[in-house]
Amino acid sequence: MDVVEAWTGQNASALKRAFRDTNEGFAGRLGTSVRTVAAWSANPNLVPTAEIQRALDTLLFQAEGDVKGRFALLIGNQQRVEGEHAAAGSQRPAQHRLAKDPHIAAALSWLESSFTWAPTSARERVAEELAALDPRTVEVQAQRLAQVTREQAAAAAWRYYQAGFGKWRPYKARLADQVLATTILTQDAWLDLAQPLGSEQGHFQFHSGIRREMKISQSVAEEAARSLAESIEKGSQIVNSEIYSLTSLDIQGGVISGSVGVIDFVQFALTLNLLENELMRSIVSDESNRSLVMPIRNELLPDVATVLDFSGRICAGGALALTAIARPRGRGHDPDYLLLIQERSGSVLNANRRLAVIPKAFHGPMADYGEDAHFSATIEREMEEELFGRTDVDSTVSDQLHADPMHPSLLSAPMRWLMDRSDSDAWRMESTAVGINLVSGNYEFANLIVIDDEEWWVRYGGQVRANWESSGLHRYSSLDTARLESLALDPRWSNEGLFAFTQGCRRLAEIGGQRVRMPSIKLEW
Repeated sequence: MDVVEAWTGQNASALKRAFRDTNEGFAGRLGTSVRTVAAWSANPNLVPTAEIQRALDTLLFQAEGDVKGRFALLIGNQQRVEGEHAAAGSQRPAQHRLAKDPHIAAALSWLESSFTWAPTSARERVAEELAALDPRTVEVQAQRLAQVTREQAAAAAWRYYQAGFGKWRPYKARLADQVLATTILTQDAWLDLAQPLGSEQGHFQFHSGIRREMKISQSVAEEAARSLAESIEKGSQIVNSEIYSLTSLDIQGGVISGSVGVIDFVQFALTLNLLENELMRSIVSDESNRSLVMPIRNELLPDVATVLDFSGRICAGGALALTAIARPRGRGHDPDYLLLIQERSGSVLNANRRLAVIPKAFHGPMADYGEDAHFSATIEREMEEELFGRTDVDSTVSDQLHADPMHPSLLSAPMRWLMDRSDSDAWRMESTAVGINLVSGNYEFANLIVIDDEEWWVRYGGQVRANWESSGLHRYSSLDTARLESLALDPRWSNEGLFAFTQGCRRLAEIGGQRVRMPSIKLEW
């Protein structure tokens, strides 16, 4: 075959394979960037520019006969597969998503640029994994992993990272003579902070020059391909928005400061995020509870020194908050705070099917990288999205097109009421604690949102509604000690969720006055 009518990402990738080139080799041969070549494998329907089309024409015309033969064979196989698909009718939803979802294409593009897949491609490898998956087996496996308790995960994490803690310690809380263990690594100075969010205290800087690029090993690449195929099959939401990666952190005298860069979400999802399922699978398969087989963790997060090396690794994470809303006296209760707890949907990648506080989100920019680096920006945005129903700030629904997504003219009525009273005693946001989650190395910034003015609940209580990230929203009275105690002891809590909940409860006990009868929660060292 000497002539191609119109080049696409698919047949350009076929020519690369015919030359038996890597992405780097083919980019050099063609005179374009590695990212461009990787994008063709990720998006077969992509049409190269006219200049590159001409360069591809020349490359094919000048190729040796064996290269042209392989190219013709590859193109013929592609046409045969396309014909079989057309004859078979519609694709399975998962296969359609692999072919059409732009966020999956972004994940494939990143895999292409981060590992040498030649003579195959990341898309073909993920397609093979997807074809081999049995949906029922995937669901059964998900159910098995969901049965791993927080206590089991904490015990396994601390057994793996058994040395090198120093001043660092696992976060544990004692309640009703029971010790609640988590996978959160923290220290005394990072707990019980009570630092107002949005105040002049503390400052997070955005460094625009920091965007981590990385090459991954074969074992990580293969696990990433398997994980991506399973996520597609399960229908998990994958959105390639930018998120902040922590580069430095300093907490002194209860004041938090630090710096962040940005990465694409898929870079985290296909590397550090793999560690959670690996840990859970290891626990499920380790009946003796003695030996944990975790090769990906051995490579990406092998020891405490690596966990704490924020500037030397990807360190994604987020902010989450216990929300407490003042209510007037009502049927069956005195004036109290309403506490909101969510049960995470099975469609989210993080803490799915677990209990968590709400709001909860990855820390990332919306429109202004510098201003949005402050955690108050993420908390306020997530209040709008997760509690007040604004879909235009939800990156899973649409791209962000507003110059100022949190402009007063765009705010929901409940949020506008709060923002109009930012300098009053009507409500407050405080940072309560910071920790590093050993499950995947994420930073966890725990916060407390307290709305003290009863008028807000009277006006807007009926508008509080969780979004798609939750499969259920539960409410608790701050006066119901027994139910709160039972809630804290529920084994379904995510690690970061329990961390934020117990720290929020300790702070609310200090400031809530007659509205609270919180259970006694003590820190366990």
